[in-house]
Amino acid sequence: MGRAAKGWLLTAVLAGMGAYAQAQPVRYTTADKKAIKAYEAGAECMRLRKWDCAEGNLLKAAATDPRFIEPRIHLAEMYGQRGMDVEAIGLYKEAIAINPAYFPPAALHLAELELRQGRYADARKHFQVAREVDRDPARRRRAELGIANADFAVHALKQPVPFEPVNLGPGVNTKDPEYFPCITADDSTLILTRLLVDERSPYGKQEDFFVSRRQADGTWGTARPIASLNTVGNEGAGTLTPDGRFLIFTKCAGVDGYGKGFKGLGSCDLFISRKVGDRWTHPENLGAPVNSAGWESQPSMASDGRTLYFLRGGGRREQGQNMDIYVTRMAADGTFSTPEKLGDNVNSPGREESVQIHPDGKTLYFSSDGRPGMGGLDIYMSRLQDDGTWGPALNLGYPINTPGDENSLLVGADGRLAYFASDREGGHGDLDLYSFELYPEARPTPVSYIRGRVTDNATGKPVEADVELYDLSTGKLSTAAYSDPVTGEFLVCLPQGVDHALNASADGYLFYSRNYTYAEIQGGAPYQLDVKLSKPVAGEKIELRNIFFETASYGLLPASTVELDKLVRLMKGNPQMRIEVGGHTDNVGKDADNQVLSERRAGAVRDFLIGQGIAADRVTAKGYGAKEPVASNDTEEGRALNRRTEVTVL
Repeated sequence: MGRAAKGWLLTAVLAGMGAYAQAQPVRYTTADKKAIKAYEAGAECMRLRKWDCAEGNLLKAAATDPRFIEPRIHLAEMYGQRGMDVEAIGLYKEAIAINPAYFPPAALHLAELELRQGRYADARKHFQVAREVDRDPARRRRAELGIANADFAVHALKQPVPFEPVNLGPGVNTKDPEYFPCITADDSTLILTRLLVDERSPYGKQEDFFVSRRQADGTWGTARPIASLNTVGNEGAGTLTPDGRFLIFTKCAGVDGYGKGFKGLGSCDLFISRKVGDRWTHPENLGAPVNSAGWESQPSMASDGRTLYFLRGGGRREQGQNMDIYVTRMAADGTFSTPEKLGDNVNSPGREESVQIHPDGKTLYFSSDGRPGMGGLDIYMSRLQDDGTWGPALNLGYPINTPGDENSLLVGADGRLAYFASDREGGHGDLDLYSFELYPEARPTPVSYIRGRVTDNATGKPVEADVELYDLSTGKLSTAAYSDPVTGEFLVCLPQGVDHALNASADGYLFYSRNYTYAEIQGGAPYQLDVKLSKPVAGEKIELRNIFFETASYGLLPASTVELDKLVRLMKGNPQMRIEVGGHTDNVGKDADNQVLSERRAGAVRDFLIGQGIAADRVTAKGYGAKEPVASNDTEEGRALNRRTEVTVL
């Protein structure tokens, strides 16, 4: 996969070696005065940050005495930080061959460089040396993980997974780095982070958001900056709700408010913006308890629009700093819960990055360098278990993962197509965005979607409504969205494998009800739905499509609770409203029996409402039997539509 937002940093030992040499000058590993003189000159140049001078003198010292360890360690560390891995590896090997116990961290640094180069056999050998000669507990743990990495990599190389990446093309990718993609559930709109040269920034560069839309021929159009979100500060690593209406992203505003109109709680915070029509609103800080004095970044919003995953680290984001994945949930009043750190199957003693909760709500993708892998940051997945915990992390394998760092993975709603950032050869510049077909074992549950428009039934004008989809087997919210107040358009994800109840509601209106069965949605085809909401005036009706009874009985099934609770809230929100609950059947069986069944089913709904505190004189119940069909009784589909419960406003 190549480098994806690379950031590997060796543990600095230059200062420590320098202090060692200065404190114990008589214990150099050489007695050659010329070598010592050159070494000390090189060390002084390093202190003054004169790197060419330091390199020249250290090379001279090493050449003067082939068993002089100190200059070799310094040079190896210098080369390693410059990315000159081959030269660093050679010098570390020379130092260890002389005396592996003289400077124990050298063996660990050598092994980590060899791991980065994919020299797994050599890396394993030197990790073992590091474990034997180094008494530092933290470095010994790194050596243990290194051995596990080398063993995993050797096995993974023998069993590569299918992987054929395709560049997203010049509409998306440029000579500048592009990374951290987020995409709508219908795979039509892509928002990415781009790193740009900007003289206005105190760092000379800054991150901005760009948006690209899929064209009729399947290619991506030219990515345009999102002017209403971008500033001279850094904006990036965003997450879209599946409908593309909300964007939560990272902004490093800082406590001093770097960037006009922004102020943070820590170094980097999470902000939210809503798209109204074609424009994004001014971003707002999510505030405590989501944001803290630490560093929050790389959010991922679940398709329910309520559950947010993100990364949290220390006060400043430094390479190598431990970062963990947290989750917080939004309550009905819009406040977020205290974030909870995910368990050990996800978070490791190392660094986690680039989290994505798939729209199925139960498959988590993330990067980590704290568990066995190919080396550096590898991409893993974990599945939500029945008890609410996350299952063991699965490494996505080679060549998706490589000895370098992999992150920025995004898996589309259909579960087949994944996106990632890479600087592999053949791209348009630095980091480019690519897509590839994810192999079956690593796929989430496929998710389709319902796209529609909410309007006023009388005027035809757009209505801003809350559109919710509930899992009928559990009664839990699966996914939710708000319809756009300007256009009335909405999009909600439709996970496969379970039956769902759909409700659309807005202040001042009766709610809309529909259900989708597993048999209907298992093909994954999207749905188009026009929702017309009516005012609660006399004569208006609601078809309660999610009221379920036991077969040939009037016993309410638990799956009815979601819809009945909606009806209770409607009645309590409109205390002057009186209703009739009407029961309807198909024409199977005797008319008299159907009449009695419809009356009892209507009565069961009335009893439920009264039991929830609705005054008895506000609810009447009436059975209509099979007298008022809304579809043909000649098919099972028609008969199912005729078996219904209706509410009429009186």
